[in-house]
Amino acid sequence: MSAPLSRRTFLHRSTAGGLGLALAGSVEAIAGPGPARAATRGEAGYGPLVPDPAGLLALPAGFSYTLVAESGRTLLDSGEPTPSDPDGMACFTGRNGTALVCNHEIGGSEPYRVPALPGLTYDPGAGGGTTTIEVSRRGARLREYVSLAGTHNNCAGGRTPWNTWLTCEETEQRASGAFQRDHGYVFEVDAFDQRANQDPVPLKFLGRYSHEAVAVDPRTSAIYLTEDANAPHGLYFRWTPPPGFRGGKGALRALATAPGGDTAGRLQAMSCYDGSRQIADLSQATAPGTRYGVRWVDVPDRDAGTVSVRSQFAEGQVTRSRKLEGAYWGDGGAYFVASYARAADGSLNEHDGQVWFYDPHARTVTLKTVFGLNPDPAQDTSFDGPDNITVSPYGGVILAEDGEGVSHLVGVTRRGTPYPLARNELNESEFTGPTFDAGGSTLYACVQSPGHVFAVTGPWRRPHE
Repeated sequence: MSAPLSRRTFLHRSTAGGLGLALAGSVEAIAGPGPARAATRGEAGYGPLVPDPAGLLALPAGFSYTLVAESGRTLLDSGEPTPSDPDGMACFTGRNGTALVCNHEIGGSEPYRVPALPGLTYDPGAGGGTTTIEVSRRGARLREYVSLAGTHNNCAGGRTPWNTWLTCEETEQRASGAFQRDHGYVFEVDAFDQRANQDPVPLKFLGRYSHEAVAVDPRTSAIYLTEDANAPHGLYFRWTPPPGFRGGKGALRALATAPGGDTAGRLQAMSCYDGSRQIADLSQATAPGTRYGVRWVDVPDRDAGTVSVRSQFAEGQVTRSRKLEGAYWGDGGAYFVASYARAADGSLNEHDGQVWFYDPHARTVTLKTVFGLNPDPAQDTSFDGPDNITVSPYGGVILAEDGEGVSHLVGVTRRGTPYPLARNELNESEFTGPTFDAGGSTLYACVQSPGHVFAVTGPWRRPHE
């Protein structure tokens, strides 16, 4: 989920140009009434982080972690090592226990690919996919196995209301060289039923582009999708199912394989308005609480036969954003994240992260939290580059930081106050995949490199504002 040109390079160019620096924070509540002034310092959240004697994960006092999986060291049921680069992830509870479905963002140079097992492989030339990790009630690892193979650069995704995982390929790779099939699709993965994962089917009706994450409306089965792309910047999409569609296990696969399945439903891109004025780029919003009306514009060619999807729109038709990342359904709408924006990449204003909320009833999108430019990424209490997101059962949201310098899991309270929840003590690799279990007692999250999956437990409660 990193860009070819690093955020540190952008920051150096911006500060060298004399642009002002803003503190990270928000004056808009994430989930709850009334705005409040936010800050990046102090004792918000669960208190200061305690250094880890093992040098892996610093947590607040009273919290602890278990290392659930480790790329290259723990083993799959098939005998191969756990694949590299764990990324987007969700936790599922069923009759057979608790399971994590974990993406592996493998683009080709990583040391441990997802094994191309018979029946579970879309394209043997691609090394990404998902593994499923079964865990005990206390988060201890029981087993891990391949649930999807032969996909490319599986970044984030999202869970469905019928308890499956939608894994997203962040790529526009065509069949060429080692790749035998086109990529840039979304695939559905069942957490417990391996038979449902046989013969993987791309959900082409969701488009072919650099997918990042999805959020699914449990009432309508509409799917909201982010695109992490540049030149031009990416788009925020909505897919609405065709009349008569009923979401459930197997329903998306059946739709995709039915006649006309490649173009089933409507795939549309978001266009925002401030009154009658069209908003060209989400970076235009600088104040939390900024609210835009939303219209949806049909995608002409969702499989991008000759032109990328985001390039099929004229200026003034859609609203763009640099680095659209995590997505999550909660509080009756769809949260989504813009990781950063810089003038050097064509953005209208600069920031080090935005959290947005789309309200499908009001048809509006609201800026909930904005992080100003981080002047010192090496400082432990400065945050930048939010990426994956989950809504906390204790209020607010938790963001996986993919910025520069020190890397954190960052909580944001209902009042909009950011706080450190965890710190990567081993290196500066990004956090990915935060997800709570059904009871809210365990938070699972990954550090992408060298590839750790953690289970965090402790005295969870509503964080101090």
